Amino acid sequence: MMDEPILDAICERLRQKTYIKGSRILSQGGLIEKMVFIVRGKLESIGEDGIGLPLSEGDACGEELLTWYLEHSSVSTDGKKVRLPGQRLLSNRTVKCLTNVEVFSLRAADLEEVTSLFTRFLRSLRVQGSLRYESPYWRSLPLQQPEFRLHGDTGRSV
Repeated sequence: MMDEPILDAICERLRQKTYIKGSRILSQGGLIEKMVFIVRGKLESIGEDGIGLPLSEGDACGEELLTWYLEHSSVSTDGKKVRLPGQRLLSNRTVKCLTNVEVFSLRAADLEEVTSLFTRFLRSLRVQGSLRYESPYWRSLPLQQPEFRLHGDTGRSV
């Protein structure tokens, strides 16, 4: 699905990390600061409704950050990316480790850089459809437009 240049860009920025049993990767209401790709271990993603969804090898979490960067990026007239200050994505779920977990992690700043380099490709309907189809996060949402809460907002949802 992805071209070699984008895979290279992502792989250059990945960091290997180990979380111990009981650790939280995401906390409901906390900033989403990374996207992780699970290599080994078992996790549970608990939504606002309290329903848990199992995550394991091959799954990812924090993937809503990719979609958020794509939906909230702007380009100025000189072609440079414009970032609205103070706006960050808050998690609507808690992801905790049920066992020791090995992941590859992509920091938010690195993910933002990759999305700015490959915006056209990542915004294609084929890629967006695949992201939503493959993602345990997106599959767990009701068939409605997800609400993103922004840190620093006046309580409005976007």
